[in-house]
Amino acid sequence: MLEKRKLGTQGLEVSAMGLGCMGMSYAYGAADDAESAATIDRAIELGCNFLDTAEAYGPFKNEELLGRVLKGKRDKVVIATKFGFTFGSNGISGTDSRPEHIREVVDAALKRLQTDRIDLLYQHRVDPNVPIEDVAGAVKELIAGGKVLYFGLSEASEETIRRAHAVQPVSALQSEYSLWERGIEDRIMPTLFDLGIGLVPFSPLGRGFLTGKAKRAEDYPADDYRSRNDPRIQGANFDANIQIADLAREIGSEHGATPGQVALAWLLGVGPHVVPIPGTKRRTYLEENLGAANLELTAEDVKRLDDAAKSAGVSGERYTERMMSFIDI
Repeated sequence: MLEKRKLGTQGLEVSAMGLGCMGMSYAYGAADDAESAATIDRAIELGCNFLDTAEAYGPFKNEELLGRVLKGKRDKVVIATKFGFTFGSNGISGTDSRPEHIREVVDAALKRLQTDRIDLLYQHRVDPNVPIEDVAGAVKELIAGGKVLYFGLSEASEETIRRAHAVQPVSALQSEYSLWERGIEDRIMPTLFDLGIGLVPFSPLGRGFLTGKAKRAEDYPADDYRSRNDPRIQGANFDANIQIADLAREIGSEHGATPGQVALAWLLGVGPHVVPIPGTKRRTYLEENLGAANLELTAEDVKRLDDAAKSAGVSGERYTERMMSFIDI
């Protein structure tokens, strides 16, 4: 069974690793609801109780899936979901974090999830048109009303985190963080430590790249997110970035572990306030990911990984230009 970790200082406690549910309904090929349901059940059985979803995943389909699967099991899990986007015929069309919209999204999410409360509610991306104080105030009211228990932000800047936290304590920041994505280390992570906010790294396996099984962007099917939206596995970037994945494989072989387990064990070693949420829709990968909790990297292993990240660097942006525009506001 996984150990528990605390996110923030407001009382939120979750398993040391969570389960990212996005790929069950969105972005990574065809859905398989039966296997996804079995994966969620297996996660609960293994003590992984922290499930991550969002209205944007589908949109709406992922929350609906969790609502169906969690009937009779709701009290065994901690559900995190998100607000903040608007949607058009081609998917995400913009941001909307007006307080009235937040309330509408929460009510709709509660129905889709078939529950009476959202354990952790994130602002999916900061809305530059709505003061963060208004956003935090709206969530504060939802917490007072019992519809939401804890407040989170995603990909927010240091200033935004501090301003939000002053209105309603933030329990967790969800941002991309992994062996090959270290952008939050200089400014954001010190802010989290200072304020007592937990960190929930998404894409902790670099969208599969750090498992050693990733393909070039052009080799993925057209309906896979990575075929169009991941510059780091396109062309020459793939060749440049493979070095860190190769090192993870090398270190894994020394421990009888997989490269992905090395990447997750590295994250777990960053601190007790860090809870990665590797995503999968298959039990096999879930079990492999959770096995990282039993892997203890040596100080030399960590140094080799950190040195490689600094020396080799990372080639390419982690998102398209449009999606990068939503980050660090």
